[in-house]
Amino acid sequence: MPDKKTKKQVMFLDFDNTITNFDILDDMLERFSANDEWIKLEDKWKNGEIGSRQCLDGQMRGIKITRNRLNKYLKTIKLDPNFKKLLKFCDANDIKKIILSDNFGYILKGILKNNGIDGLDVYCNSLKITKDSLEPSFPYTDMKCGSCAHCKTKNLLANTPSGYESIYIGDGLSDVCPSKEADLVFAKSALMKNLKADKVPYVSFDDLGDVYEYLKRRKA
Repeated sequence: MPDKKTKKQVMFLDFDNTITNFDILDDMLERFSANDEWIKLEDKWKNGEIGSRQCLDGQMRGIKITRNRLNKYLKTIKLDPNFKKLLKFCDANDIKKIILSDNFGYILKGILKNNGIDGLDVYCNSLKITKDSLEPSFPYTDMKCGSCAHCKTKNLLANTPSGYESIYIGDGLSDVCPSKEADLVFAKSALMKNLKADKVPYVSFDDLGDVYEYLKRRKA
């Protein structure tokens, strides 16, 4: 285990169902999709027939929603009530904080702003809104791999300075690869199941309060 008293740290957080209490994109697909094609794409992705980029591209293009309606929806979304406390802990202990997400900038940053949070480093997918249609783009795809919408592993490695301990917090399948590159992992849901099956060490958590308490004890 890295020396907790001297080693600097950088914390990477997933967004959906980690910083938020549910998966925003899944909820939007159920509410605003024009048809059920998104379900077929989801099944193909879960079965390994397509990557997350192809899945998300098709799913987002199937949503019909205006900018005004989307903004009203985003205002209803709250964050894990422990998130701000965790951010304050990081600031007090000089821990860098970075969000790595398969969500989209307009949605993710809008939710953060609505909850009074700004100034965080965020790596995520991009979204253009035209009338009632969404046009996704994926600036952080690793073309050597090509299957993931956002190569979180690449951004984790690029943003972990030499000598730093990397902390990863996540819940889903898109968090499996970066978790295997991190020094300390907090996992729940599908991520926890996958890491357990692969015998990768992790700390289980239910909400960010668990992460806060663990890190606080570790610093003591």
